[in-house]
Amino acid sequence: MKLNSCTIFQLTEMLRNCTYEEYIKIKDLVRADSKKSVKNLIEKAERRFKKQEKIINEYNARKKYELALMEQNYKYIAGVDEVGRGPLAGAVYAAAVILDSSKDIYGIKDSKKLSELQRNKLSEEIREKCLAYSISFASREEIDNYNILNATKLAMKRAIDSLKIKPDYILVDAITIDGIQIPQKPIIRGDDLSISIGAASIIAKVERDKYMEDMSSLYPQYLFDKNKGYGTKEHTDAIQKYGICELHRKTFVKNFV
Repeated sequence: MKLNSCTIFQLTEMLRNCTYEEYIKIKDLVRADSKKSVKNLIEKAERRFKKQEKIINEYNARKKYELALMEQNYKYIAGVDEVGRGPLAGAVYAAAVILDSSKDIYGIKDSKKLSELQRNKLSEEIREKCLAYSISFASREEIDNYNILNATKLAMKRAIDSLKIKPDYILVDAITIDGIQIPQKPIIRGDDLSISIGAASIIAKVERDKYMEDMSSLYPQYLFDKNKGYGTKEHTDAIQKYGICELHRKTFVKNFV
């Protein structure tokens, strides 16, 4: 690796595309270079690798439940999570995901801690790399008829039943799902502690957000594309002005009508 005649542009490109091992070699070779521009490039690369290391360490920490189950010879571990228990309108969505243990997907965490761009990118990667996934929902009518907790369990069960691979163990965010004969473990804050549950939370969130954005074209006065059905001031003001539509959960909006 020759850096004697290397320009700042060339050094920038080398550091942008290098591995950590290559970065260490470059750093040693330019250690004596006193130019501020070179030092800034090295420091920038150092910060990038530290950020990557943090992401990898967090990801590995979130694999602990899956790794423990694999040591017990469970092969198909499904993570299950829901999105949309709190909104005033729309269905509650649930997803089930069986990840491929040979394919890491760095960055998986609670979908609420990710930007929309990050969620969309990760959702595509999860769908491409996982062994199986399924997304289901319980309708507004089912939420009103059965209450939100039971409707959530119904959506989760539908997601599990729709998987193309039958799981032999289920990790679920906080809830115990009724009517499931497969062993399951509810984990409080599971969407941030388990990569499987986190993956489910991400694809469910992306799917439900898209659904609410589509519904906004039918009911533009409620701004569903922005509030996703949650009870923002603009949303509750619209309910008081226009009344409710068929998407609104009647048991949720009775205080606003």
